[in-house]
Order: sequence, then C-alpha cells, then structure tokens
Amino acid sequence: MLKRWLLILVATLSLAGCGYNDFQRLDEASKSAWSEVLNQYQRRADLVPNIVAAVKGEANFEQETLTKVIDARAKATSIQVTPETLNNPEAFNRFQQAQSELSGALSRLMAVSERYPDLKANQAFRDLRVTLEGTENRITVARNRFIQTIQEYNVLARSFPTMLTAKVLGYQPKPNFTVQNEAQISTPPTVDFSAPKK
Repeated sequence: MLKRWLLILVATLSLAGCGYNDFQRLDEASKSAWSEVLNQYQRRADLVPNIVAAVKGEANFEQETLTKVIDARAKATSIQVTPETLNNPEAFNRFQQAQSELSGALSRLMAVSERYPDLKANQAFRDLRVTLEGTENRITVARNRFIQTIQEYNVLARSFPTMLTAKVLGYQPKPNFTVQNEAQISTPPTVDFSAPKK
C-alpha cells in the first residue's frame, strides 16, 4: 500500500514538473498577445488613407513620399496572417519586415510634413498625426507584451526538464520580433524646417 502511494506521489510530481500546463498557458497567452499586436497594426493601417488624403490637399507635397506610404501600406495589408504565422519564422519575418517598411514610410512622411506650414496648420492633419502617435505607442505596448510572452514560452521550451516535454509534444520555440535595421534606427531622421520649394 505504501509503495502504491509513493508511486502515485512520484507520478504526480513528475507530471507537475513536465510543464505541460505551462506550455498550454503560455501558448494561449502568446496567441492573445499576437492578436493585440495585429489589432494595433490594423488600426494604424486604417489611419493611412486618411493621412494620405489630408496630405494630398497640400499642393506641392512630395509625391514620392506619398507613393512610398501607399505602397508600404498595400504590402503590409496584403500579407495573410494566420495563427500558424506564430510558428513559422519565415512568415513571421515577412510580416515583421512589411510592418517595418510601413513604419519607416510613415516616419518619413511625418518628417517631410514639417516643411509644409499649411499642412502643419491643418487641424485635420494635426488630429491624424496625434492619433497616429497614439497608435504607434499602442503598437509598442502590444509588441512588448508579445515579446515578453514569447520569451517566457521559449525559456520554458529550452529549459530542463520542460524541454523534454517540448520535444515529446512538439512544442518548438516561437519566433520573436527583432530589430531589422538597428544601425538605421539609431540615427535620428534629418528634418529640414526650410520653406517648401514652389
């Protein structure tokens, strides 16, 4: 009888240490955090047509800058994102790269807009700019939560003894956001406050 209880105790402790429940919890947490990231990126993509429309009202605005924003948005929204994207490093990287390109194009647009006093004075554009800044902050918060969740999941998948559970049940480490252009983003954008050329 004592052997039986001892065997049950050992089996219970073994199962508790295998990490199965932790994998389930963190997998669901990563899906939830990913959904929030996607939600914020979609919010930003929905703002782009309004920003472009407001900027188009400025007669002399640089067409190349607008075209880059429009193209980057089209590319970012054309990528099909599925729950499997979280488990596919190549698909995740394509998504991340497209969002990074849209971030860069919007950043350039905002920097260039500084040279247009009429545009800066336009209340609709100012409101859109504030909304975009708020959305970028939300994206940062959502990405940080996602990064933290994926980090916890990946540590669990690579730690002993839970790595054994990961191998047996096929829990692979998940891709995470990375800095694509670290040298480029460490250099602040050049802003020219001179009047636009007529």
